[in-house]
Amino acid sequence: MTCAVYTALVIFGFLLGKETKVGNVGMAITQVMLLLRSVQYGMRNWTNLDNQMISVERILEYSELKQEIDDGGNFPPEPWPSEGNIELQSVSMRYSPDNPMVLQNVSFKVRGGEKVGIVGRTGAGKTSLISTLFRLFDFNGTIAIDGVDIKSIPLKTLRSKISIVPQDPVLFLGTLRKNLDPFNKFTDLQIWNALEDVGLKEVVADLPLGLKYEISESGSNFSVGQKQLLCLVRTMLRKAKIVVLDEATANVDLKTDKVIQSAIRRRFRGCTVLTIAHRLSTIMDSDRILVMNNGRVREFDQARKFMEYSDGFPCNFVN
Repeated sequence: MTCAVYTALVIFGFLLGKETKVGNVGMAITQVMLLLRSVQYGMRNWTNLDNQMISVERILEYSELKQEIDDGGNFPPEPWPSEGNIELQSVSMRYSPDNPMVLQNVSFKVRGGEKVGIVGRTGAGKTSLISTLFRLFDFNGTIAIDGVDIKSIPLKTLRSKISIVPQDPVLFLGTLRKNLDPFNKFTDLQIWNALEDVGLKEVVADLPLGLKYEISESGSNFSVGQKQLLCLVRTMLRKAKIVVLDEATANVDLKTDKVIQSAIRRRFRGCTVLTIAHRLSTIMDSDRILVMNNGRVREFDQARKFMEYSDGFPCNFVN
């Protein structure tokens, strides 16, 4: 297109007897168009470089992160926890010295094997409560599991004894089996049985190579519901005495929600289950419901007791 325009201008200039002047104009236009093309190419490369540098910045930030303080030297006797009792005494927490308290003198007890639903508005302290259980942040007060202060035991020991199904399911590059059993502790039969419990056995059996099927980055070759069920299978295989469901059904449809709830009732019988939920239907079959408000315990009672509130409580404390 550029050459055609230049040629036309040259011919036009020749016919007018001014080929030198018009030829220079044509050359200028051609060079301007080439310059614009170069600028576009340079801007595109600069944008790509800027995006790639974000990855470099993240790596540098991770390399400069301070290592967690792990001063616990008490190794509780196995099997621990054997019952799954949880007791919080005057627990307070803030994310940094400059921020306000997100938990304020929280105290309650959860009996071993009890199913507890946790509700509250955004910022009420639901997720912060779970963060203290995993010791992700420093906190004041005491949290004991089966009578053992969690501050007195190593972080690796503590976190290996508690399973969590997060709101956003996480799958890694690698085979499906590696995702479900990262440390190769379980047999294929155990994995297939767990998949059958959540209704994924036929889905996985139809995949090329079955358990050896390669998962794409972030699990993009599975739906959100399937990824959540796979995370649940991972938790079921660990057979932890304490299980945390952090709004695990928030991004799935009602059918998948029912499958998850049914699997929890079957496979986590005898386990202590803490469920953060935004749907009341998810937690109404819990033994007790904990209502958080502004970092404090607003109410902690049997689920049937909440049916008696005329103002819809705790419905008005659910997002």
